[in-house]
Amino acid sequence: MSIRAPIRRRPGTEARPRRGRSSTPGALRVALGFLGWLLAGALGISVAAVLAMRWIDPPTSAFILREQWQAAGERAAPIRQRWVDAADIAPSMKLAVIAAEDQQFPDHNGFDLPSIRQALQERARGTRSRGASTLSQQVAKNLFLWPGHSWVRKGLEAYFTVLIEVMWPKARILEIYLNIAEFGHGVFGVGAATEAFYGLPAAQLTAEQAALLAAVLPNPKRLRVDAPSAYVRERQQWILAQMRALGGVSLLRRLQ
Repeated sequence: MSIRAPIRRRPGTEARPRRGRSSTPGALRVALGFLGWLLAGALGISVAAVLAMRWIDPPTSAFILREQWQAAGERAAPIRQRWVDAADIAPSMKLAVIAAEDQQFPDHNGFDLPSIRQALQERARGTRSRGASTLSQQVAKNLFLWPGHSWVRKGLEAYFTVLIEVMWPKARILEIYLNIAEFGHGVFGVGAATEAFYGLPAAQLTAEQAALLAAVLPNPKRLRVDAPSAYVRERQQWILAQMRALGGVSLLRRLQ
């Protein structure tokens, strides 16, 4: 039997060990898949929460929780808030907040585009910017988010505003707004506000009282219902005039 001579390789052609495939692409796919499921879960939860609140009254809001946490740290007076159904709120109060905060509320789809354009123009000129948030946007922000002007917060506000406008009738948006809006330091909702400032149930508010409550909404921590400044009184009279110009309580029939 002949013995074969070993095969000699040319210099530089020696066999090299195979390198294992990098695990980086696989790990990236796993991470992206996890993020995708996380995002889908967050979207599903947010949609379900907004839909449920079409019929279920929210027990609190993000802004109220924030105020409660700050009040506890400062040992301040407890937050006052009491839910009042729409049927037990005076029509004049509903009309007053529309006149004061969002006169296009019955007609827009969540965003007042002309007011937004005007606010952007005023900001570009360096003049004082007008408020352009609709009642729907304010509900989205107060109920689910936090104060601030970051693009992330603005984007989330727009997202929740769309959900709210799609899933809730206008009357429901107004009802929730009136129950979570701040009317004074630590006083949230029209139920607590009417008891604190007038000693009355919300159903018995007069037009003048409703207009005064609405007059402090731009800045309820500085403007006061119980000690109204000349500016607040002037704004109250303006709101009363706007309530009449909008057609009075007949406007509310369009929200149903």
